[in-house]
Amino acid sequence: MTDYDIKRGHFKTIEGDLLKGLMEEIFENVREDGDYLISTYGALDLLKVELRGKKEIAVETQMNTGVDNDTASETIKRYNDFLLRATGFTSKERKKRAVKKAKQGT
Repeated sequence: MTDYDIKRGHFKTIEGDLLKGLMEEIFENVREDGDYLISTYGALDLLKVELRGKKEIAVETQMNTGVDNDTASETIKRYNDFLLRATGFTSKERKKRAVKKAKQGT
């Protein structure tokens, strides 16, 4: 699982059932399994999401590498859109935060 920080003040856009609604909007199918929201789409054989409080979201993915380029591109586009809308951070900002955490050893 990969942990992503949630931008300060952004939690209100995904609290309660709003995260599930966001996933349904982007990936079209979502099921609940305990604390996890699980979906599949295109090259994503598994997308497993857990909301860990107001400051963090955990995401696990399993990819199908045997799909065509159009499917792979669309999947990546939707996945990045999901992370942007779920965390409030762009991919560049998420990378910068991950590098900073790695340097700090957290």
